[in-house]
Amino acid sequence: MAVTGGPGRAGAMRLGQRLGPTTAGLGRSLAGLARGAADLVLGDSCAGCGEHPGLLCPACRDALLGPATVRRLPPPPGQRPHLAAPEPANLPLSGRPEPAHLSSAGWLEPVGLPLAGAAAYADPVRAVIIAHKERGRLPLSRPLGDALAVAATALLESDLGCGHDGRPVALVPVPSRRSAVRRRGHDPVLRTARRAAATLRRSGQASTAVAALRHRRKVADQAGLGRSAREHNLHGSLAVRRGAADLMPGRCVLLADDIVTSGATLREAVRALASSGVEPCGAVVVAVA
Repeated sequence: MAVTGGPGRAGAMRLGQRLGPTTAGLGRSLAGLARGAADLVLGDSCAGCGEHPGLLCPACRDALLGPATVRRLPPPPGQRPHLAAPEPANLPLSGRPEPAHLSSAGWLEPVGLPLAGAAAYADPVRAVIIAHKERGRLPLSRPLGDALAVAATALLESDLGCGHDGRPVALVPVPSRRSAVRRRGHDPVLRTARRAAATLRRSGQASTAVAALRHRRKVADQAGLGRSAREHNLHGSLAVRRGAADLMPGRCVLLADDIVTSGATLREAVRALASSGVEPCGAVVVAVA
């Protein structure tokens, strides 16, 4: 597992010294945003801790902004490592889980999509995500989008990154079900991805959010389902919108979501994109459960 630091309140200002020009711009942008606390929604308590006035207190904002972790999306349940072939060293990495390296036990380990998360899915981060998604605190898309931008920057600069060589980034949000959008009045991940793309652009990284995915059928509520049941429930549920694949060539495609638990949703998104000839370079989330 590769680990890359993301900016906290003070860390945002030091970020460029540690990780290079792209992150330097992101660090300056986020440091400025941290100083701009005047835009907090006064009269409400902090969405993270509930103990301070305003939308989000500095400590809870820091909790959202790293340090980011970069690792591999786990393979589907039931997929087992295979005996190693004699010459595994140069096997390719791609968006689909493929054999890629030998473990110390001599087995060929399955390798998944590179995945970066800005924070752990625990309070106060959990409370912020729920307040944005379920309680209509829409201004939280700003700090959540900044956290997603931290994760994207960590992934692009990590050893697991695709070596995107300055290519524009396309953030592809995992879509909410239409019924959920109607109930909530917004699509939280799309809002967050749009903010993340804007934050990346301010840091000097060309970026856009592309709502490329749609639901093609109903799925059962994932709550209470085991890993295998989640995988079966979601398989085949997503499709690429007409014409969206034409927007991807020449871009570093990163799937975006608010949290990752079993990884079933992201794996389904990878499948849907791959079926249209789009191989994502990685996935980024606000929080890892």
